[in-house]
Amino acid sequence: MKNAAYLILLLLTSCASNDRSIKVKGSDTEVNLAVTLAENFYKVNHEFSLAISGGGSGLGIASLLNGQTDIANSSRPLNAEEDSLFKVRGIKLRTVIFAEDATAFIVQKTFPLDSIDVGTLKKILNGQYKTWKAVTGRDIQINIYGRQSNSGTHSFIRKKLKIEFSRDAKEMNGNAQILEGIKTDASGIGYVGVGYILHSGASQPIKVLKITEKIGQVAVSPLDKQAIMARRYYFQRPLYQFIPETSWKKVAAFIAYEKGTAGKKIIQSSGYYIIAQNQ
Repeated sequence: MKNAAYLILLLLTSCASNDRSIKVKGSDTEVNLAVTLAENFYKVNHEFSLAISGGGSGLGIASLLNGQTDIANSSRPLNAEEDSLFKVRGIKLRTVIFAEDATAFIVQKTFPLDSIDVGTLKKILNGQYKTWKAVTGRDIQINIYGRQSNSGTHSFIRKKLKIEFSRDAKEMNGNAQILEGIKTDASGIGYVGVGYILHSGASQPIKVLKITEKIGQVAVSPLDKQAIMARRYYFQRPLYQFIPETSWKKVAAFIAYEKGTAGKKIIQSSGYYIIAQNQ
């Protein structure tokens, strides 16, 4: 299942013409939010049809390069190779930053610690620590639940920590699989978008770890809204939408809805954040 694309698909159809038919593909972190925004947009804009699917930031960007989507949702910026390909193909893009996300590290509720420091996290994720003994005193194997390399979250964590992931890390197809894996694995640690945790219910048998950048500093939770607004959480990032200039006219109403009062309320109620300079 390593190469299978995780897919959530929403189809909202009407008798819309091609200039009112919008396809959105990409980030698994953003897909639940995109579905909710599309559903509510459609309630007041029946002349549009919308198709929303996930699969990862890399898939969304590749679909944009191949002319298969109008909006690529991405939890990371374009890399140098992608940027070059768009230029070579003469595809002019508009970039929209419409929300801020915090990536949460999760373990089972029975995990003996409530927080973890960045240095220790590096050693866990790059495979330097094979067991939990140095961290919790438990001499049991560490199981890492992560994403595939086409995931923006995978790329974000790798670059933020300046690591290569352990070869033993499990490459899951999306947030849902990571969450399910952690629920049944007392040795597991994984990372998911905090919005996904809130969207899937607060009664999950998991623990969201607080993060300290350095040992001795105050631990910060990705669930702490004030900390996110103050940019004090180590693993927070903007969420992107890349749109080719040729699609801008037909998606402009949807983008305006996202950035309007109703859209902002949906973004915030879904567990994501709006930072002042991104409005």
